[in-house]
Amino acid sequence: MASAVKFELQHEPEPNTLRAQGQQFDRRGESMARRRYQHGSVFLRGRKRKKWIGRWREDIVAADGTVHRMRHSAVLGEKGGDLSTEKMALRRLDLILDRINSPEYRPGRVATVTEFSDWWEKQVLVQQKPSSIRAAKAHLRCHIAPRLGKLKLDEVSLERQQVFVTQLSQTVSRKTVLNVMGTLSSLLNRAQKQGYFTSSVKMGDLALPDEGVKLEARFFTPEQVRKIINLAGEPFRTMFCILATTGIRAGELLGLKIDDLDFERQLIHICRSVIRGRVQSVKSKASKKPLPMPNDLATILREYLQSWEATPDRWLFVNARKRPYSADKVVMQKLWPILDALKIPHCGLHAFRHFHSSMLLELGAAPQVTQAQMRHSDPRITLEVYSHVVGESQRKAVDRVAEVLDLVGPKPVVSGEWIQ
Repeated sequence: MASAVKFELQHEPEPNTLRAQGQQFDRRGESMARRRYQHGSVFLRGRKRKKWIGRWREDIVAADGTVHRMRHSAVLGEKGGDLSTEKMALRRLDLILDRINSPEYRPGRVATVTEFSDWWEKQVLVQQKPSSIRAAKAHLRCHIAPRLGKLKLDEVSLERQQVFVTQLSQTVSRKTVLNVMGTLSSLLNRAQKQGYFTSSVKMGDLALPDEGVKLEARFFTPEQVRKIINLAGEPFRTMFCILATTGIRAGELLGLKIDDLDFERQLIHICRSVIRGRVQSVKSKASKKPLPMPNDLATILREYLQSWEATPDRWLFVNARKRPYSADKVVMQKLWPILDALKIPHCGLHAFRHFHSSMLLELGAAPQVTQAQMRHSDPRITLEVYSHVVGESQRKAVDRVAEVLDLVGPKPVVSGEWIQ
């Protein structure tokens, strides 16, 4: 089996650029494949364990757009076995040079992580949702740039990625490590598509931190939800009613417009989300499914709309500036004072969503029904993350197992005699 090839890119360009050397370009100005077929060269390195080293030249495009010819080298393998002679080593090198000698070959590009990330932010990241942009910029600023920013893209190898993961895991949670690596993966994948030399992120090849002990997410009991709604004034009373009876996400709630309410079919259409006052698309395709509107909620909404003031954008809930609320403001200024009055620990609006999913399972809803209501693309999220309450049916099933064992039945009489 062929051994792995280790690349060692030499970054000293030759004095003249390709154009000065007579390199041919096509009509679009892109560098064309070299006319001369390249064979490369091989030599031995090492004293005790000799290794075959392959060497060749390859064209690269620098950050300023100029094309340079660079010298590359790679460890082809140890001498012996399949690589016992120079001719065999040259055959191994031919596998590398096939790409360079191909008529479709184009020069690769070289840049540092910081140089490419600046372009990636302006041209690629801006196409994402505002919440995704904010998270990715934080990952770049706080983690990726300080540790990897000065490296060339081709230097971010699997080994360097593992060192990065290990460093991250010492200061942040496992979830943050995965999120940061997701941003790095997106950046490097785009770099590859743009023709840069780099390695993609393969999470399966990395040793990731252990999940550790997960803290259970906060959720309300039915009695707590009733007390919270009774103490809340409008429009927050109606907000909390929608959250508790539908399991809608906070951003989707704040993104509702009057036209999203279908009283005839008793449906609530989910068309957008509002994060920190900014409108964006919903979380996923599954999130776009409409939600049923319970009869009691329909009554509450009709009562609320009697005092609702129309706005140009027809938002269902607006602040004093006639703009959608920010979830953080609703939590800190309205929900937390109510929780303090009721002596309930602080939590966010997402606790209503956890309450709703748990109640569905508690009241006997099938997991598929709960998944559809929560609009999860993966049923494991519904069962593993959002079900907190031990249902009555579960208790009855466990009790029946204990009854079969009859653990508290009559105790055996011990006579004190030896069993013959």
